[in-house]
This record gives sequence, structure tokens and C-alpha cells, in this order.
Amino acid sequence: MEVGLALPDEFKNFIAKFYIPTYILVPDGRAERLPDVPESPVLVFINSKSGGQLGAQLLLTYRSLLNKNQVFELGEEAPDKVLHRIFLNLERLKQNGDQFAPKLEKKLRIIVAGGDGTAAWLFGVVSDLKLSQPPPIATVPLGTGNNLPFAFGWGKRNPETDHDSVLAFLDQVGKAREMAMDSWHIMLRMKTQQEHEYEPIAPLELPHSLHAIQRVLPTDDLNLEGYNTFQGGFWNYFSMGMDAQVSYAFHSERRLNPDKFKNQLVNQSTYAKLGCTQGWFCAPLIHPSSRNIGQICRAKIMRKHGEWIDLPIPTSIRSIVCLNLPSFSGGLNPWGIPNPRRRRDREFTSPYVDDGLLEIVGFKDAWHGLVLLAPNGHGTRLAQTNRIRFEFQRGEAEDTYMRIDGEPWRQPLPVEDNIVVVEISHLGQVKMLATNECKSKSILDPSSLPSSPMAQDDDRDSDKEEEASGDELRKFGAADTFRIPDDVDISHVS
Repeated sequence: MEVGLALPDEFKNFIAKFYIPTYILVPDGRAERLPDVPESPVLVFINSKSGGQLGAQLLLTYRSLLNKNQVFELGEEAPDKVLHRIFLNLERLKQNGDQFAPKLEKKLRIIVAGGDGTAAWLFGVVSDLKLSQPPPIATVPLGTGNNLPFAFGWGKRNPETDHDSVLAFLDQVGKAREMAMDSWHIMLRMKTQQEHEYEPIAPLELPHSLHAIQRVLPTDDLNLEGYNTFQGGFWNYFSMGMDAQVSYAFHSERRLNPDKFKNQLVNQSTYAKLGCTQGWFCAPLIHPSSRNIGQICRAKIMRKHGEWIDLPIPTSIRSIVCLNLPSFSGGLNPWGIPNPRRRRDREFTSPYVDDGLLEIVGFKDAWHGLVLLAPNGHGTRLAQTNRIRFEFQRGEAEDTYMRIDGEPWRQPLPVEDNIVVVEISHLGQVKMLATNECKSKSILDPSSLPSSPMAQDDDRDSDKEEEASGDELRKFGAADTFRIPDDVDISHVS
């Protein structure tokens, strides 16, 4: 085994637990025989642009400790191409009788270092591979909010990048337990802009997790001529309204002046200041009521397959969060823990990350959000559901703001008798790695209470119908370049 750093034997023995030989990673590479299969072989993906200069420093440290071929910079090669090459090579090795490859594959783990958007990108890629036993994922907090790492016990402060800190993190990865997390499919549909139409706002800049699709289901009641359809996925939250507006202002400012956003504390301070300048703390005075969520859209939830019912939205609500994890805005839990009376009257349960339900929460303004700092604080609980639809029609507002897992955009709203639709539905699960500090709860934990009856109605018949009609609608689209050659069968890959 060769590593990029001269280490004492005890450290070499430790690194061997995570080391992957080159011939597994590089097709046609020289076979490197190890005495034992590593306990926790890891593939490491790092966004060097995250966390100021920390991402680049972390990349150098991991490459000095591990095989440089198992550490990937996301700006150099997309993760779907990396995994395509590795899993295809693993399958060919197994077919050729290699005994080491299948054992390593069963123990394989993934580390992703970046912001929540970077982590979501990896989740989408791994989900689209459709492996029977996909590798579990650990997330390194390297962003501003770091909600995903915090939810599973990896902390929310940007990490140190020295060798000792990385070795300590690897030790945690080796000891971490697997935990399922729900995945959510999101569809956005809007009218096609004609060339002669005057666009009063900046062009739509959607997150990379959303992409256009050409074909929709014939059974889709929103399949309309002259509309563009985008789809993607999220794992933490989808939000709309003033919280997304502040996030958009922050990202726009960082894009214009990247040198000013290299420190996590500075970033968080800037974010708070923008919350003031955007009116989030004085919404009743600055924020026009025409932009309140209930004024610009109708919300519907699906109680059971094919049955949509209206979801009332209080007129004072200026932001809605569709939450999958108990971590939002830097680790806060907007849903909280409903008391027994609420559970009885409205069938609300505690938030679980694998129950097939989203928690729908509303906020009036930033002061309302500050109640989350109290021990039993929470937002306005609106619903728990496995499917929700927002329909935006003509109104006084020309646009609103939306955000998926930390990535915001400015969304044009209809100016004529058109419609903009956002629909969210449950779509499978991914496997996470969790530490003893994990904040998320599983419905499978012995101490968990029974789930709501709604959690059992997982719309499986609908899933089968859509899968039969068009597989591309049951993907996140994050791995469009992942293609296995026709002569290789991976249906049994585990």
C-alpha cells in the first residue's frame, strides 16, 4: 500500500482500514494485493470551492493520507462519471473471478465534503444508480448552514483540515451506523417563454438538482401544451417565500464577491444582515401582503391515491418549509415535538426521517422563526403528507423565491391566465452514516411512537404506474451520464 505521506506503522495500519487499491479504481490497473479486505473502504468526494479555502486544503490532506485515486475533486470530474467507472470495473472484476472486489464492494462507504447542495448532488447520483445495496454516505460540514451533516451527528462547524482532524473523522466514519433517509421527488412546471415576450426579471437560474425533461406521463393531469417541465430531488427541505429571498440575496452577493465569503462566521453574519435588509425581521412593514404565500398560490395534499384536498394557509404566512430532516437554518427544528393533544386532534407525529412523510411548516417572519430557539418552539404546523402540490396563478406578485437544500432561485409567476406548479412526492430512500450525536430519529427505533396512518399510505400503486409509463420520471436526473454497457449485467449488484 502506498500513500502520499510517510507515516509510522500504527498510522499505516489505521489508514489500511479505509484504503482502496488502485486496480479497483482504475480499469486495467495493476492488481495490488492487500493482506485483508479493508474494514471501511471509502470514496471521498470534495467540493474544493466550499468553505472558502478549506475545501482545497481538505482535498490535499485526504490525498496525502489515502490513495489519491480514491479522493475526487467535484470540479474535476462529476460523481456520476466516477461511480460509473468504479462500479463497472467492480462488476468486470467479479465476472473475472476476483475474490477481493465483491467483499470490498459490500463494505464500501462514501464521504462527501461540501455544502448541503453538494451533498444532495451525491445523494441524487447514488439514488439514480438503482443499486440493490448502495453505499451509505457520510457528510463533512463544509458550507454555511450544514443542516444535513448536523442532522446525522457530523456537526455544523466547518472542519479542521490537518492530518489529525481528518484521521479523527475517518475513525468516526468507520464506527458510524447506517440509517435510512427519505428521498423526495420535485416537479416544477411553467409556461414556455416566447422569444418576443418581454421578460421583466433576470433569467431563471434553477439549482443543478433540477433539470428539464422532454416527456411526461399521459396520465398526468397537468400535461399541458406550451409548458416546460423540470424535475429533481431533495433530501432536507424545499422552501418558498421570504426565507428563500434572503438566501437568494446571500448567494447573489457571494457570487459577485467570492473573496469576502471565505469565513463561516463572516458568512453567517452577512446572512443575518441580509435578513434585516430584505425585510425578513420587519415583514409586516416592508413585505407586501400580495407576496404572502396564501395570496400567490393554492396548496393541496394527497390523503390517499388520487384524492387531493385543499391545505388552508393562514393569510399571515410569508414562508413555507417542506421539511424532511429536523435541521433547518443551521440546525433548528421547525416542527418540534407535537404534544399528545395535537397528535390526537390532527394526527401529527414526531418528525422521522424514514416515515415517508414531509412536515409542512409556515412562518410569519424572522421573529416568528426565533421561537425555534425556545425548548418547545416550533413554526405553524400545517400538515404531514407524502405528496403536496402548490399551484401559482395570476396575481399581483410577479415573482417569488424558492430554495432546495440551500440552493435558491427567483421564480417568475404567471402574468396571464397561466399556471406554475410545484409538486413534491416521496421517492425511495438513501442510506446515511450517523454518529452517536445524530439528531434525526428513525421510525424503526424501539423508542419511536407508531407513525401516523398517513405514513402507511406510501402511494406504491402510483409509483408502479409511473415506473411502467416512464422511468425518467422516477429518477432524480443527477446521474444522466451513468450508463452501463448492454453487455454487462448489474441487476444483482449489492
